Amino acid sequence: MSVLRKIDIAGKVYELYKNKAIMSLKRIKNNWHPVKGEPLSELDKKVLYHQNKGYLVPKRKLIKTPEQIEGIRKSGLINTGVLDLIAENIHVGMSTAEIDKLVYDYTVAHGAIPAPLNYEGFPKSVCTSINDVVCHGIPSEDEILKEGDIVNVDVSTIFDGYFSDASRMFMIGEVKPELKKLVEVTKECLEIGVKKAKPWGFLGDIGSAIQSHAEKNGFSVVRDLCGHGVGLEFHEEPDVEHFGKKGKGMLLVPGMVFTIEPMINMGDYDVFVDEEDGWTVLTDDGLPSAQWEYTLAITETGVEILTY
Repeated sequence: MSVLRKIDIAGKVYELYKNKAIMSLKRIKNNWHPVKGEPLSELDKKVLYHQNKGYLVPKRKLIKTPEQIEGIRKSGLINTGVLDLIAENIHVGMSTAEIDKLVYDYTVAHGAIPAPLNYEGFPKSVCTSINDVVCHGIPSEDEILKEGDIVNVDVSTIFDGYFSDASRMFMIGEVKPELKKLVEVTKECLEIGVKKAKPWGFLGDIGSAIQSHAEKNGFSVVRDLCGHGVGLEFHEEPDVEHFGKKGKGMLLVPGMVFTIEPMINMGDYDVFVDEEDGWTVLTDDGLPSAQWEYTLAITETGVEILTY
């Protein structure tokens, strides 16, 4: 479930976000602090080297322990299982409310909790976003999948207090070639981004690669929403933008866990939030959008996908 970076309505929420961002900027130079009374570890030395060079580094609390990553991994197994179930059952004529029920029933049957349910007032267990809905679509009995639709199903799970988050695109029946291309290129963007998620690289490496591939194929990258840290909470630092410049942004340190979830539009990248429900994000020009999402962990040697 993506983080909304700019909100066109509910100005108070936007101001809170701006204030948080300003406070964050003041802490950039001193995010990483050695543990008092303990000698510097090799990890400390590497992170402090980059911090002293002026790079943005993560706070120590963003580095998950092996035990925490194992907890997120177990949550991710259930999360992936939910998406596999949807893949087996989604079809023409199905309501998005039926998808929501499948998600809820499977999740609770496995001893877990759907993370979106009642999150800041979100009324359902999953986000279902069809065609020009970019993300955060609310399931409804009145919303029926039709031949030729594309739909994103975004599943987030809490298991034993650990959060996982992933989404997939589904093409309903026969879809137009241009929609198929959008879905396929968006998945390629995700896969390219994952390949750039390397220890001691930068978040900008991920965003730059995604932006380049999307624009090369004639599409645009949504700016106002992003991926995010995840694991101990639903949404954590850092923000994971899907555009940017190589070598910029936060340093990627082993133990970081976050989502990559590019939202790629067929037309312009501008979006807006539906004023009636306060959640549904749509493309400003009414053209289709697609999204794929993984949760991953940065390791000593590369990356591990925890749910897909």
